[in-house]
Amino acid sequence: MIEKIREIAEAAGRETLRFYGTQLTVDAKADDSPLTQADLASHRLIVARLAVEFPDIPIISEEDGERDEEALAASARHWVVDPMDGTKEFIKQTGSFTVNIGLVEDGVPVLGVVHVPVSGRTYGACPTTGAWRAEAGGERTAIATTAAPEKLRIVASRDHAGPEVKALLAKFPDAECLSIGSSLKFCLVAEGAADVYLRDVPTMEWDTAAAQAIVTRAGGQVLTHPEHQSLAYRKPDYRNGSLLTIGDGDILSRLFVEK
Repeated sequence: MIEKIREIAEAAGRETLRFYGTQLTVDAKADDSPLTQADLASHRLIVARLAVEFPDIPIISEEDGERDEEALAASARHWVVDPMDGTKEFIKQTGSFTVNIGLVEDGVPVLGVVHVPVSGRTYGACPTTGAWRAEAGGERTAIATTAAPEKLRIVASRDHAGPEVKALLAKFPDAECLSIGSSLKFCLVAEGAADVYLRDVPTMEWDTAAAQAIVTRAGGQVLTHPEHQSLAYRKPDYRNGSLLTIGDGDILSRLFVEK
C-alpha cells in the first residue's frame, strides 16, 4: 500500500508542477485561503486513483465539494488528503509546498506520504516500513527523531508567530529558529533536523494526518496543546486546535515547566 500511495502522491506532484511558475488564477475559498488550478488538478488525480486502487476506503480531501458522511461513519478507516499543502508557498514559488496523503484508522494516522514536488523528495511511513525519506526516484532511507540538544532547534516564524510561540522563543532566546512552509515543518522533526514545532493557530485534519503518521513512526509525537494528548481524528468539523510536535518525549518538562 505505501508504494502505491507514494506513486499517487508523486503523480499528483507532477500535476502541480504543470502550473508552477505560470500565470495562475487564484480564487479565495470560504476561509480566505487561496485556491489554484494546481490544487484542483492534484485533488482530481488523487481522488480518482485512490477510488480505483482502494474502492472500499472513503476519502476526505481538503478540496471536496461534498463528502459521503454516511460512508465515513460506517468505515473504521479513511484517507485524509491535502492535494497541495502550502498554496501560498506555491504562488510565491518558494518550493515549500507538498502533497499529503494519510490513512486514518480508528482515529489514528497509521500511514502517511508527504511529497515535495519541486525537489522530488518524498517522506513516508507505515507499520511495515517505519519512517523513511527518499530523494527523487530513489530508494527509501530510514529516518528518526533525535534527543533534544542543549541548544534547541525550534520550527517557527519570528515574524508570524502567535503569542504562545513568541513566549516559547522568548524562553529559549539561544534556540535556533527554523522556518519552512507546509507539512515540511513536521518532517524536519521526524528526520531529526528540528526538536520542537509549536502551532498555536488552528489547522485542519488534512494538514496533519500524513505528517503525523511519519512523525510517530520516526519516534516523535504530535500532541494537542496545552493538554499534550496525542492528536486524534474523526472530529465533526475536522478542525485541530493548538498543536505541539516534538521529537524527544523528555523535552516536555523542559519546555513548559519553570525551572
